[in-house]
Amino acid sequence: MPDDVFKSEPPSGDPKEEPGFAELFESYLKDNPTLRVGDRIQGKIIAIGSENVFVDTGTKADGVVEKKEIMDAEGNLRYGVGDRLDLYIVSIKDDEIRLSGSISGQGGERLLYDAYRGRIPVEGRVIESCKGGFRVSIMRKTAFCPISQIDCHFVEEPEAYLNKSFHFLITRIEKNGRNLVVSRRDLLEREMEEAKQEFYKTVKPGDILTARVTKIMPYGVFAEILPGVEGMIHVSELSWTRVENPDQIVKIDDTLRVKLLDIKPEANRLSLSVKQVDANPWDTVGERFHSGDKVAGKVTRCADFGAFVEIAPGIEGLVHISEMSYTKRVIKAEDAVSPGETVSVMIKEIDPLKKRISLSMRDAEGDPWVGIEEKYHAGQTVMGSIERKEGFGLFVLLEPGITGLLPRSRLENAASSSKIEKLKLHEVLPVVIEAINPGERKITLSLGDEVPKEDWKGYATEKQTSRPNAMGDLGAKLRAALLSKK
Repeated sequence: MPDDVFKSEPPSGDPKEEPGFAELFESYLKDNPTLRVGDRIQGKIIAIGSENVFVDTGTKADGVVEKKEIMDAEGNLRYGVGDRLDLYIVSIKDDEIRLSGSISGQGGERLLYDAYRGRIPVEGRVIESCKGGFRVSIMRKTAFCPISQIDCHFVEEPEAYLNKSFHFLITRIEKNGRNLVVSRRDLLEREMEEAKQEFYKTVKPGDILTARVTKIMPYGVFAEILPGVEGMIHVSELSWTRVENPDQIVKIDDTLRVKLLDIKPEANRLSLSVKQVDANPWDTVGERFHSGDKVAGKVTRCADFGAFVEIAPGIEGLVHISEMSYTKRVIKAEDAVSPGETVSVMIKEIDPLKKRISLSMRDAEGDPWVGIEEKYHAGQTVMGSIERKEGFGLFVLLEPGITGLLPRSRLENAASSSKIEKLKLHEVLPVVIEAINPGERKITLSLGDEVPKEDWKGYATEKQTSRPNAMGDLGAKLRAALLSKK
């Protein structure tokens, strides 16, 4: 018989050569190299046994979670076949993938060791504060959480954590589950890092986000998008309106809608804008305002040449000092207005491209020279007050915004000229209108004679007498008349 008959290979179906379950399971894991202890997965319940629940892990190997671990406080199973669970991989052994939610409730002591080794979260309730930290009840055992490990920030009010349930990581465990030390901070920082990495993968410039104000500085505002991810809003990006001090418009813990302008993941830095969430108001200024419109605005700041007035959020125009008043001479803007004051203005000119608007306060009030010839005419005698004295004559104020000139030549031949020269500014005298020139805004005056020339000052004093005193004089005359009749 040929020798090669004895060298033939055994049939492939020989049970002695079939791979065992452990080998098959190992091959499953090789097909899923990312599956490891501590991973969090979402699995669908495929079967419920007397003690265990079997879950589809999304891989070739199914997972097992103890039934009592996902029961409620009354011992009722809250889930059914087809429901999905968020679970952690506690261990990968020869013939099973053991799963767990945040370990709590009815789990055994073995689960605490599994959680410690796999860094799986455990659920605990803070029952009291103690020296240096808190006592936490975990699966009927008492653990210690240092105060520095209860949160990611400095704890000012420890009582705020009492009687509340949180998830913790076990950082130390001794025999029989004694001397448990836990940390919530480790878990929070791990979750923050995962969330941060996911955030940077999905976010892009132009996205509209929600942020919470955490810090206010003179140059801008820091705002938290999510724990561990913070951006800065420069003061120029807070509003289309000019902002001098950020704390005037935002407060700590305010929630803002922001637009993401720039991302620097390597520096964990974001540039944000509040104003760019809304459209630039200058884009529609031509539709909202027109030359000749009379509007109200707020004075934002004063300069040597005029005042800036905001007529709508982000829309600011200039009132030149020459456009501030018809009734008085304005040398500097602060003489007429002050920041924060609300004033009426008329729009004179709009330039959307240069973002400039020319405004006028005096046109909004009205030009007193309009219709001047209907109010005054040549030969009319009126009363006026001395506004200014010059070598060539006296400027006499007839009403706010209307000033006439009484030339020196009209006084030289007047018998009362010496007495008029002695009059002080703002004292009253009668004048006659000689000529009116509305185009040049000029009125020529001459001296009136309706008041006795012997007592100019007496007339001025009488004109300035208040009404109560005048009534007092009348009362005295009436009393005198009554006495004379007696």
